[in-house]
Amino acid sequence: MTKKQRSGIVVSDKMDKTVVVQVERVVAHPLYGKSLRRRRRYKAHDETNVCRLGDRVMIEETRPLSKQKHWRIVRLLERREVAEIQPREIDAEMTGAPSRLRAEEPAEERAAAEAATSSDAATPPAAAPEESGT
Repeated sequence: MTKKQRSGIVVSDKMDKTVVVQVERVVAHPLYGKSLRRRRRYKAHDETNVCRLGDRVMIEETRPLSKQKHWRIVRLLERREVAEIQPREIDAEMTGAPSRLRAEEPAEERAAAEAATSSDAATPPAAAPEESGT
C-alpha cells in the first residue's frame, strides 16, 4: 500500500526533532464553485533537525511516533529565508511606541531626541476654554 505524501511549508521548528508543516490545498465550494484555500498543520519527524522556518518540504505518512506525530520528513524541496524583523517591531517603529530596538540606538541619538521633547515641554499649553455651568 502506498503512503500518503504532502508538500508544505515549515511554520515552526522550535521542538527537538519535530517540525510543524502547513499544507495548503485548493478546493471548490460544493454549491457556488468558488475556489477556497484549506490549510492543515501536521507535526512531522525531522531526525536530523535540518529543516528551518520557511522551508518547503515533502512529508510522508508513517506509523504513530507520538500522540500527534504521524508524519516524517522525506526530503527538503526548497530552502527559504524568513525575515528577521517581526511585524510587531515594524508597527512599533511606525507608531513611535517604545520597543526593544529603541534601547539599541546610539546615545547621541537618544540625547537629541530627549532634548527635542524637553524643549516642547518648556512651552506652556494653550489655556482651555471655560465651560459655563448652565
